[in-house]
Amino acid sequence: MNTTYDVIIIGAGSIGVPASVCLSENGKKVLVIEEFSAPGQGNNKKAIGGVRATHSDYGKLSVCQRSIEILSTYKEKYNYDIGWRANGYSYPAWNDKDSETLQAMVKSLQGMGLNIMWITPEEYNKLVPGIKMEGLRGSTFSPEDGSCSTLLTMSAFHKRAKELGVEFHFNEKVEDFVIENGKVIAVVTDKGKYSSTDVINASGNNAREIGEKAGLDLPVFPDSHEAGITEPVRRFFEPMVIDMRQAPGSANYYFYQNHEGQVVFCITPDPPIWGVHNHSTSDFLPLVTTRMLDIYPRLKYLKLRRTWRGQYPMTPDGSPIVGRTKELPNFINAIGMCGQGFMLGSGLAELLTRIVLNKVTTDDEKQLKSFDLYREFSNMEAFK
Repeated sequence: MNTTYDVIIIGAGSIGVPASVCLSENGKKVLVIEEFSAPGQGNNKKAIGGVRATHSDYGKLSVCQRSIEILSTYKEKYNYDIGWRANGYSYPAWNDKDSETLQAMVKSLQGMGLNIMWITPEEYNKLVPGIKMEGLRGSTFSPEDGSCSTLLTMSAFHKRAKELGVEFHFNEKVEDFVIENGKVIAVVTDKGKYSSTDVINASGNNAREIGEKAGLDLPVFPDSHEAGITEPVRRFFEPMVIDMRQAPGSANYYFYQNHEGQVVFCITPDPPIWGVHNHSTSDFLPLVTTRMLDIYPRLKYLKLRRTWRGQYPMTPDGSPIVGRTKELPNFINAIGMCGQGFMLGSGLAELLTRIVLNKVTTDDEKQLKSFDLYREFSNMEAFK
């Protein structure tokens, strides 16, 4: 049976599910197609839950500011506890070069409307008591950035979507598109065929493959990252700590204490590990814990619970690809989130809805310029 929808979303993850809610709230009949058996079973459940507007790119900064507004008030508005905590984000510096670079970035981001400041080593030690003071020049601090549970948030969005009448087809895989007169007129899966006015590609790791089925060349290439979590303990520090320094085998690494008191941590491999491998490795813990304990010895007393592995669907410049395509005007991409889909998802849901409704604002156009598929991909995101 060929069923007709206003919007078909491919992918029930960090972008697709919030977008389905917003579109349905605006009167659209929405179908979400997902190859997994439930929502958020791709990279969403592997995300560590950080939500920051601290980005050097205007598009990501402004979209994430909206995400923070949505998530920080979610319990109050919808009575869903998603574990939101405004713990803040910080980028400490242990050398003059990083200090100068970060302080210049603070001024630039303040000019873009971000609540961010440069604090002294003594002030930073109050936020992260016991942090390594030797060589510490200071740190950025963005107090409105925060964190929440990816699992609770996905569950909340999915429940709202179902209440609003969004249809979800799980365990169903997109196989092809029917294209006529320069538009996608139907989505073909292994279980059916569905017509739609607009199609949104929010397929995460599979974005490139989905694009190929529509005859599009989408520069999205997943690379693998590992993360870990400890037992819960009484809160002893506040912000996400991001050490941007490089070391053999790794670029930056980061950790924070979540709403339940667990310390969650992740590292960026250097060189990148391309592909969609999901097995944990024996290299991860020695690599990341050595670096973490060097700057924060208090962490050595915590017991590790588990580790896991997920992907960052990367673009060449570290920024997403969002918007209509020139080749197929009713084919909309929301892909290449570069490991930041969870923090972008809530804000992007509203942007995608305005794209579908053809109500894009002047500010939206400025954001979409950062996310344009046809850009040169030459401006690398500074705050990774």
